[in-house]
This record gives sequence, structure tokens and C-alpha cells, in this order.
Amino acid sequence: MNELVFTIGHSTHTLELMIALLCQHKITAVCDVRSKPYSRMNPQFNREAFKQHLKIVGISYVFLGEELGARSADPSTYIRGKVQYERLALTQPFQRGLSRIRDGMNRYRIALMCAERDPLTCHRSLLVARQLARLGVEVQHIHADGRLESQAEAMERLVRQLNLPQSDMFRSHADILEDAYRIQAGHIAYAIDEASARDSVNTQVAAQ
Repeated sequence: MNELVFTIGHSTHTLELMIALLCQHKITAVCDVRSKPYSRMNPQFNREAFKQHLKIVGISYVFLGEELGARSADPSTYIRGKVQYERLALTQPFQRGLSRIRDGMNRYRIALMCAERDPLTCHRSLLVARQLARLGVEVQHIHADGRLESQAEAMERLVRQLNLPQSDMFRSHADILEDAYRIQAGHIAYAIDEASARDSVNTQVAAQ
């Protein structure tokens, strides 16, 4: 059986719609990959409350924001104050998070949850799903209307959205996809100002 994982963004959905989408696709466990599992605008998705609502309908919940969240606490994953997804993907906590997902797939039908409606504007696609796909895991994104979009389909949509060529004389389509990942990650990756980044690094050095 192929390894399969889903993703979903809670966006501004009602709690009822969110649970309906999860049930539609027979999700049995939600893995929350938000760095901060709270929403001031959408408190129905705050960690404790959402976990209890999922429990009522028989869906398990686990928080993996420390392992798979986009806001890294590791200063080595930043360049000029912005998280670099390729660096973050190599860290031990991130790799541990991937392992937990793959182990969990043996028992659960998993959906990775973050906040953004569109997977192309979220690290769940550009970072987590990308790394899972590299490991041979099939990733399907659940949209607000209930339809599914594969990771490959999402990336083809991104290529078109960025007006990149399908290929050219000097680069393969795989190279174009790499460009798409890099460009979009540059647009959405978490960033802090340079002064805060230096302070974070100095704090880490002083603690050693």
C-alpha cells in the first residue's frame, strides 16, 4: 500500500465545515503543524478547544509545530532574518517530525493542518509535503470545496501562477519546479528583522 497523507488549512472555516471536510476524506488523525497553535481571528481552532471537538467525532489530534512548524527556533536555519526551508528540512527536530508522521500512517489516516487556505501559500506544501514526497509519500491537499489536489498538481499550478516555462533549452522541468519552490518559499517563509536575528544568534552563542 502506498504511503498517503493529506493536508488542510483551517482558514476562516467554521468548525462544522472543517470537521465535515475531515470526515469526508475519512481522516482519523490531525497533525497540527502550526508553530503557534492558536488563532485570534478564528478561536475555534485554538489547540485545546479544537482537540476536544475532534475527540467528540473520533478524530485524534497531535501537535507537531515544534518539529514541523515554519517558525524555526534554530538560528542556523536563517539567512538575513528569513527561514531557509532547505536548511530547516535538515534539522534533527524536523526529521524527527517526518518520522513521526510516517510512523503514524501505519495506524491513522492523517491530515497535516495549518492555517492558510491555499497550500501554495503555506509551508505545509512548500516544506513539509515536499520532503514527504521526496521520501515517496503521496500527498493530497484538501481544499475548502472538498476537492483534492495532489502535491504534483499543486506545484504545476504554482509554475503557471509564477509564469515560469514548462522547460527550456538549458533546464529540465524538474529544474523549473526547483525554481518554483525556491521563489515561492522566498515569498512566504517566516522572516524576522535583522536586528532580532542577530540578537537570537548572540543569545544562542552566550548560552553555549
